[in-house]
Amino acid sequence: MTDRIYLDHAATTPVLPEAQAAMAEALERWANPSSPHADGRAARAALEAARATIADALGWRHDIILTSGASEAIAIVASGAKAKGRILGSTEHDIVPHAMGTTAMMLRVDDAGVIDRQALDEALLAGPALVAIQQVNNETGVVQLFDEIAPRVRSAGSLLLTDCAQSAGKVDLPDADFIAVSAHKLGGPPGVGALLVRDLASLAPSGGQEKGYRRGTQDMPAAASFAAALATERFRDAQPRFAQLRRRLDDTVRSAGGVVIAEQVGRIPGIGAIAFPGVSAASQLVQLDLAGFAVSAGSACSSGSMKPSRVLAAMGVAAETAAATIRVSFGPATSEEDIDAFLAEWTGIARRSNSAAA
Repeated sequence: MTDRIYLDHAATTPVLPEAQAAMAEALERWANPSSPHADGRAARAALEAARATIADALGWRHDIILTSGASEAIAIVASGAKAKGRILGSTEHDIVPHAMGTTAMMLRVDDAGVIDRQALDEALLAGPALVAIQQVNNETGVVQLFDEIAPRVRSAGSLLLTDCAQSAGKVDLPDADFIAVSAHKLGGPPGVGALLVRDLASLAPSGGQEKGYRRGTQDMPAAASFAAALATERFRDAQPRFAQLRRRLDDTVRSAGGVVIAEQVGRIPGIGAIAFPGVSAASQLVQLDLAGFAVSAGSACSSGSMKPSRVLAAMGVAAETAAATIRVSFGPATSEEDIDAFLAEWTGIARRSNSAAA
């Protein structure tokens, strides 16, 4: 596996050495953080130290509920937020429509995947609601305009839930009431994340641990590993370099006759969605995998099924282009040489397809 090139960091990232070391050290404290004895109190202290580090790294000055990941964080808010209505963007991660329910209002997006603010204004007229809009789209990298969204939601007396799985630890977080974060998207381990809550009074408790908002024994070693990954600021520091790599990717894709999805709007630098119409995503993935490259088609949670992308359909992307779209995403170790090698293989696939079709 050492000669393979991994370009699927939006699906999951390698665990950073600092995060691995923090987990190994924390595993020496095996006591339950809820136990009253000295061993439990030591584990509790380590857990709270991790929570404080997470808060500091994310610039959050309110409450943090540790979870198993962003999906659980979203589900907690969707079921417990003290607002009657439910509104969500049409390009959200699959967990959001599932958690928000079939009666939730769906907001349209424009052809770049940006929330239609008029549609949001109209939806908010129905009364206070929980509004779920992700900061960065997991398939396209599109960044939503929270400077315009957040004031609208707040002035309507509604609550804003933001999925920041793809942005936390990389860019500044938006002004929101609830923020969902996942460690394995930023160099931490899978199976741990956080729900950032501005005001606990806006969320109904469910009993159990985490101040009564989550049941189950807290995973202190995973929390310590999560905190250590964030503290490195490895992904935040890499954003300028990612921008150069993505520019290199986009320019070559265009020159080869391919399509860069949502190139007309702001996108996070570490994610690029590209297509070569006429060459299916499935065919590209198989050939790239055989050549030693790991990429994906859309969300990792659904790419295995190879079903049409709900995100691209909401954006009005032509079916032929959507069926040929793959996602390339970067990590701190991604180099120019990696991108050049990928582009050489990808353009080769395109040329071979054109030759076969001629």
